[in-house]
Amino acid sequence: MKKIIKGLLATSAGLCSSIALSASIIVVSHGQANDPFWSVVKNGVELAAQHTGADVDYRAPETFDMVAMSQLIDAAVNQEPDGLVVSIPDADALGPSIKRAVAAGIPVISINSGSDVSKQLGALLHVGQDEFDAGLAAGKKLAEMGGKKGICVNQEVGNVSLDLRCEGFAQGFGGNVNVLPTTNDPSEIEAKVRAALDSNPDVDTIMALGASTAGEPTVAAVKALGLSGEVNVASFDLSADFLKAIVNGDATFAIDQQQFLQGYLSVNFLALHADYGLMPGGNVPSGPNLITADKAGQVVELSAKGIR
Repeated sequence: MKKIIKGLLATSAGLCSSIALSASIIVVSHGQANDPFWSVVKNGVELAAQHTGADVDYRAPETFDMVAMSQLIDAAVNQEPDGLVVSIPDADALGPSIKRAVAAGIPVISINSGSDVSKQLGALLHVGQDEFDAGLAAGKKLAEMGGKKGICVNQEVGNVSLDLRCEGFAQGFGGNVNVLPTTNDPSEIEAKVRAALDSNPDVDTIMALGASTAGEPTVAAVKALGLSGEVNVASFDLSADFLKAIVNGDATFAIDQQQFLQGYLSVNFLALHADYGLMPGGNVPSGPNLITADKAGQVVELSAKGIR
């Protein structure tokens, strides 16, 4: 079976390279340079460029900066690419720039964030997950596990997608939930989580919104206080160390939105659209997938390789 799969992959890659698509595509995301989540998206973008032969340029601001991101989109529009991929964490801030791209006749696909506003801004489709619904499912699962009082650790307050995750979690959890605002500095997150647990011993559930940035330091804080097994920790997204924490029983589950697909599919779709006019008829849900202890071990290696 493995030989068959390898053969199919080789054939697929050979077909893509023989097609040699000539599109120029620019990807602009809000991903911060030190966030491993976005390196996985970029890996997907780069593999799609390799498979299609398209000329692809990936760009992102150094910090979560909507002014800088809108400027990157404007600069991309001025280059008149054959396609533009954007994430939309703040439609009010980025909407004018995205509409400018559409008005210029540039096909746009949104990824990761902005599924609720993608169509009205003129994007052809969205590749990602519904963040509120994913949070809702996670909240319900944690409530079923006995949770009564929770914390939602938000490392990018103002990022609409992350805010929706917290809102969905709070509704699904049905208990008392407080948002803990932080930066994406792991040491700060660990310190703030420890302080929150020290000041409120009734907290029995913590939802982190990014595995490497917030999930791992949250697990470290809970372990340092000797509360493993008493405080359930879950997180959006994956990292090798957070998956190991799930396997070891220090965390409950992770929500995988398969961000590799967001980078890979969006570039493929735009390359095929530029050369052949092909495009899926609607949004493509890349997640959510709930990764519990029985599944975590299977994806640790792929997470370490920057694929999951």
